[in-house]
Amino acid sequence: MAGGCLEVERRVLRLLHGHKNRNSLSAIHAHFLRHHLHQSNLVLAQFVLVCGSLNRMRYATLIFCQTQNPNILLYNAMIKGVSLCGPFEEALGLYSGMRSRGMCPDRYTFAPLIKSCVGLSGCGIGEGIHGGIVVSGLDSVCALQVGIVELYASFGRMKEARKMFDEMPRRSVIVWNLLIRGFCKRGDIEMGLEMFGKMSEQSIVTWNSMIGSLGQSGRDEEALGLLREMWDGGLEPDEATVATVLPICARMGAADVGDRIHSFVRSSGLWKKYISVGNALVDFYCKCGNLDIAAQVFDEMPRKNVVSWNSLIFGLSLNGQGELGIRLFEDMMQKGLKPNEVTFLGALACCAHAGLIEKGREIFNSMINKHHTEPKHEHYGSIVDILGRGGCTKEAYVLIRSMPMEPNAALWGALLGACRTHGDLEHGEYAVKELINLEPNNSGNYILLSNMYAEEGRWDEVENIRVLLKDKSVRKEPGHSAVV
Repeated sequence: MAGGCLEVERRVLRLLHGHKNRNSLSAIHAHFLRHHLHQSNLVLAQFVLVCGSLNRMRYATLIFCQTQNPNILLYNAMIKGVSLCGPFEEALGLYSGMRSRGMCPDRYTFAPLIKSCVGLSGCGIGEGIHGGIVVSGLDSVCALQVGIVELYASFGRMKEARKMFDEMPRRSVIVWNLLIRGFCKRGDIEMGLEMFGKMSEQSIVTWNSMIGSLGQSGRDEEALGLLREMWDGGLEPDEATVATVLPICARMGAADVGDRIHSFVRSSGLWKKYISVGNALVDFYCKCGNLDIAAQVFDEMPRKNVVSWNSLIFGLSLNGQGELGIRLFEDMMQKGLKPNEVTFLGALACCAHAGLIEKGREIFNSMINKHHTEPKHEHYGSIVDILGRGGCTKEAYVLIRSMPMEPNAALWGALLGACRTHGDLEHGEYAVKELINLEPNNSGNYILLSNMYAEEGRWDEVENIRVLLKDKSVRKEPGHSAVV
């Protein structure tokens, strides 16, 4: 390549290294086209890597398809870019195309291929890639060994993951974390704890993973014990620790631990850096029933997202402050923030707890007509609950019948309960028939209808229910007292 072309190539590479945004890609592309560098594998490989980092792999693929003689450098760049953005199956297609051209893969080929297999949930394909690594004589490369551990651990194949781990001469904190997370994800918390105890030095990621796994397994007390051990050992929590531990504190009623975390995040400045920390605190104080501090944290947050608003709206509904929750919801709308499905669920819960039937109708209708958000079963359940509490059982029944998806047992059960409360035998009978189809062995549905007939003095119908229970061999759950 002539000296002038080499200088242009270096200039293009510098431009690519200093890229700022997606819009600059077209300008850089035009620049190297003008200087006839559109077949330079070095320039194209760097361009592809930049496309991958900016999630512009469609653009990269169009350029790659016009390349006459792509080399392994360009193929590796394409495979890496696709492994970052997807679709992951394209990485395997590129690998196949590379092999068909007689190119031998190297370590830079296999690392993103393993990542793509994890993204594809294809352990069988991953085993083939593992075999290719062995055949290529690259099975002693540390980065690939870590990738193989991640591959098998992701699919719960802990025997294979542990075998690879045991063969590694050097084990970083990363690979320890992968193995521990794999055991915990599979439900083998004891093995996760055993591996955790064998580590010479745990990172904050390791502690967070172990604490979170214990919490998810219902071992909240042990999780908080591990937090104290971490803290006493001089390792401070990070934003992930806070988001992991505060829900555990709420479940345990461990207000002292939650308050200590709150003090720490204020003194460390974590609450200013990470929205997730403020959101976790709002959620924690709401679940503990301390709405004043929850509102104070919310007001002091330097930045808020939709999760922040949702947390407080839901918290107000849970604590019987539905009207305040609706005011907060309306304030959110006035500020121009876009609500999501969870926001509407919280607002409807507020209406249900506060008995705001008309407001509930308004919010549900605005969800569909104004915000173009498709209601899920949970949203229909909330509006049925609102209408049922207000005695609008016929309207609730018509709404259930108009749903675009099949109603579930929870919806018909909510309607049946409302019909029982308000003495609407007609729609209660409709609800029971649907429930019997969905839950033929649930004796509670039959008993509710039987009680409704009894309240109306329709004893023949009560007897028919008893016969039906007997014919269907449905066992009535015996009554019991909570007094001991």
